[in-house]
Amino acid sequence: MLSKIDIKRIRKKFPILNTIINNNKLIYFDNAATTQKPNKVINSIKNYYSNINSNVHRGAYYLSNRATEKMEFSREKIKSFINAKYSHEIIFTSGATESINLIANSISYLINKNDEIIIPYSEHHSNIIPWQILCKKKKALLKIIPIDYYGNLKFDYFKSIISNKTKLISLSHITNALGVINPINEIIYEAKKYNTLVLIDGSQAISHIPINIQKINPDFYVFSIHKMYGPTGIGVLYGKEEILNISPPYKYGGEMINKVTFKKATYANIPFKFEAGTPNIGGILSTIDAIKFIEKINIKNIKIYEDQIINYTIKLLSSIEGIKIYGKNENRSSIISFNIKNIHPFDIGKLLDNFGIAVRTGNHCAQPIMDFLSIPGTIRISFAIYNTFEEIYFFYKKILKIKKIF
Repeated sequence: MLSKIDIKRIRKKFPILNTIINNNKLIYFDNAATTQKPNKVINSIKNYYSNINSNVHRGAYYLSNRATEKMEFSREKIKSFINAKYSHEIIFTSGATESINLIANSISYLINKNDEIIIPYSEHHSNIIPWQILCKKKKALLKIIPIDYYGNLKFDYFKSIISNKTKLISLSHITNALGVINPINEIIYEAKKYNTLVLIDGSQAISHIPINIQKINPDFYVFSIHKMYGPTGIGVLYGKEEILNISPPYKYGGEMINKVTFKKATYANIPFKFEAGTPNIGGILSTIDAIKFIEKINIKNIKIYEDQIINYTIKLLSSIEGIKIYGKNENRSSIISFNIKNIHPFDIGKLLDNFGIAVRTGNHCAQPIMDFLSIPGTIRISFAIYNTFEEIYFFYKKILKIKKIF
């Protein structure tokens, strides 16, 4: 368990937390959208452009060699962080959204007419639309796992629809709208009975709970670095070596080729086959410092502290008449979505902003869940390691004040 002194020390690493809004210090509760960045990550990006700016894998000179070494060290760092088997199973993308689109395009050759893809009802749009498009293109069927009122998957229903026709299952590790932890181990266990591929979107899990890829054993695992204290514009696709080797590229151009003539081209080995063009090198290099930040605290300590924050917040909010919290408390991580009776979530978000409190309101790119719950959206608060009990209590008092206004 982390002490108050530790959290104060951690907060000093984040310059944006000193921001003053309407005479109030910023309280940032929108970490599910993106986390703030510590000084070392910010300085790493500056250092790249100030001291070693060059392209990677293409030059025989010092700067290019240095940038290449650091980029490949970043790939190795990510491999170790999630305990993947090989560093060449780590593909750099622009974000989790591109990672999912990459797989949807690269495995399309495996999908035939009347084949099936399964996703849950509770997915982010970026894990719905690529599969809709693929199924429409290949005349395949997209099947949906329903959820209960708490946002939990109806697992028995899932077992009833998976079959030899199921070519892929794609689901989030933790849902972005409600913070529900999905039973990915059980899903993967069932999928292996049918030789079905499984993609896990770990965007809301990667900075909150320990990830052991070899133990989880998905075929693909995707996440965005900007949700784990790193920069925007960098994503990671983990894919099993044997699948990536036989899958065609998603984009074409420089870096991803082996030999090109005007008659044909042959492609580079993984991971470079999937990394066409010049990457966001400065962002990739700063990923090293984002991971070091998490490792220094220890992801297990982060989970313990955030669980305490979640429980404290739920206890306070539950004491307010007219509040509805969505999702089941014992199966939740880092996210709370709620509404207050007869008050639109957008109005609450705008009023909280007057006090310097940043929350997310709306459907959180998960419109099917809102339709299922028959609501226009929710107020979503999401936490990171720098959030404090004092911030939560201040937030709680302002919610009481807002409720009195209405």
